[in-house]
Amino acid sequence: MSGGKRIKKSAFKAKARAAGKATARPKAKAAARPAEPAMDLAVGRRIRDLRREHKLSLETIAAKTDLSIGFLSQIERGLSSPSLRVLATLADVLGVGIAALFGSQPNDAAASGGVVTREMQRAELKLWRTGISKQLLSPAGTENRLNLFLVHMEPGGNTGDELYTHDGEEAGLVLEGEMMLTVDAETWSLKRGDSFRFASRRPHRFSNPAKDAKAIVLWVNCVTVAS
Repeated sequence: MSGGKRIKKSAFKAKARAAGKATARPKAKAAARPAEPAMDLAVGRRIRDLRREHKLSLETIAAKTDLSIGFLSQIERGLSSPSLRVLATLADVLGVGIAALFGSQPNDAAASGGVVTREMQRAELKLWRTGISKQLLSPAGTENRLNLFLVHMEPGGNTGDELYTHDGEEAGLVLEGEMMLTVDAETWSLKRGDSFRFASRRPHRFSNPAKDAKAIVLWVNCVTVAS
């Protein structure tokens, strides 16, 4: 009898273990870390390096840009994602074009003599909070005056409600989709094949008004400030 009871208990325990395995919840996979904060960190470090290179304090930058020291510190530490307007303002104060914020790739530039940029070598600046990304089609660096970009705007992507200005001159050609461009007090709707040019010191903004289509613009910036 005692042997029979032991057998029954063993059988019961085996069934319980099997049931436990069947009902056990699968372990949740670790969430992949988004790439956007890494992009913010890289841009912030680049801004910090340029500021230190020019021997400028956060207080000086804040005074020249009307941005708070706390906000500037957050940008440099990758804790805040700056808009295109903010980046353009910072580039002006640092005496460079926006292309300089992409960072330089000396090995790639040296390999092509600073003339050719291969598709796989393009540096990219993703302004993920505003739905805009800029691919640098020309060699990166702080000395370049003329820079060529491929600007991608997600549906609803925009530079913000506020008009902004910066040094230089710019021009572009809409390759795909539609773009709303405001310069001073006038706004235009530009579609595939339309082009534009204006002095960057004129207040401006742009956006993609579409709800379900991306806009792609070939964009040229020419800066005149001393580096």
